[in-house]
Amino acid sequence: MKHRSLGRRLLLAACAATVVFLGATGVALDLAFRSSLQQAERERLRNHVYTMLAGARLEDQGLTVPAALPDARFGEPGSGLYGRILDDDGTILWRSGSLDGLQWSGTAALPPGRLRYGQTTLNRDSARTLAYGVRWSGPGAGSGRFTVEIAESRLDSQAQLAAFRRTLWGWLGAAGLGLLATQLLLHYWGLHPLRRTVRELQDIRRGRRDYLGDDTPEELAPLARGINRLLDAERERRRQYQNSLADLAHSLKTPLAVLRGALAAGADPSQQQEALDQVDRIDTSVRYHLARAGRSRERFGQSTPVRPAAERLLRTVAARRQPLPELALECPAALRFPGPEDELMEILGNVLDNAARHCSGWIRLQALAGEDDRTLTMIIDDDGPGIAPGERDHVLQRGGHGSSGPHGTGMGLAIVAELVAAYDGTMAIETAATGGARIRLTFPLPR
Repeated sequence: MKHRSLGRRLLLAACAATVVFLGATGVALDLAFRSSLQQAERERLRNHVYTMLAGARLEDQGLTVPAALPDARFGEPGSGLYGRILDDDGTILWRSGSLDGLQWSGTAALPPGRLRYGQTTLNRDSARTLAYGVRWSGPGAGSGRFTVEIAESRLDSQAQLAAFRRTLWGWLGAAGLGLLATQLLLHYWGLHPLRRTVRELQDIRRGRRDYLGDDTPEELAPLARGINRLLDAERERRRQYQNSLADLAHSLKTPLAVLRGALAAGADPSQQQEALDQVDRIDTSVRYHLARAGRSRERFGQSTPVRPAAERLLRTVAARRQPLPELALECPAALRFPGPEDELMEILGNVLDNAARHCSGWIRLQALAGEDDRTLTMIIDDDGPGIAPGERDHVLQRGGHGSSGPHGTGMGLAIVAELVAAYDGTMAIETAATGGARIRLTFPLPR
């Protein structure tokens, strides 16, 4: 599974490392405690053997063991501490009172000096055993070889182990939660500069700032400097394009004006109209390609208020039309277009010019923000003949015309469609409530 979030990846890695480390620590401590507990059990068994040997006597009538041993549990039935002594043939010579009613299997004797640890089950309880072979001699009683066996219930040891595990894993769990909380704080604090840089980049895209700040960590400073240099290069490139295009437009504008004036002054009427139409096509094509050449795919930090541009365009449209059409504008003052003003004017200008050419006397422009301010939608309605559904794709192609109303150059809506597509937006032609055309333009807004 891929984690695209750097923060999530670091947090998961820290959690995994914490779990593995604490788990390994817990297992190691558990093994060490069990080893210590086992060693303590063996030490106790040896002490009991030595205690029993210290009290036993070899006399004429045989081996005798005092009735009262230092550890009183030897005399209490089922107490958990048991003992017995066997002769060299494996015959049981003595059993502690705690073995009353219990069966201790196995009677193998050991040679003198040998130790044997083992386990058995007494009274349904697991018990650890120690057998020790000895040679005994007494004054006037001769000598003999015996095996002393001690068994001790492991219930106490198991209870200690369970208590230790509860305490161990409880504290390790608490330590793990504390470490995870610390990791969360360190994660938030350590990645704060990255989050701040991301916010600054978003502000640049929205036009709220021009550059990334200087207060970045030294690890991010080269990245910030590189992005700032890229922003400078982008702005300089756009400035050079705009200057070059302005010069080109200025050099073309005068010859076109002279040609238009000469044709209008005197020529055959049919030829004059044809020539004027061709000049209009040249002018539109030149303006279109000049605008396309000056556009950059990424428009860093550029945005334009929609309402002032819309008001200016509506006044221009009204001045070209007699009688004056009724104009309506619905647009919040804070609404902004995610690009430069010239491209907004190009988009709205072409759509409004097309509406003014075909309307009967009414044009309305609506601009509104979408859900969560993630989109900008502009709707232009008119009360003209509208665009038939079968012709809507055709009029969006360069040179395409509808079947009704006066014909223009066939470039306006095609230019709009290409500009909208450059913003990853959508353009739809619908039917207005008045029966005329409705152009719906939707643009995604930077987050």
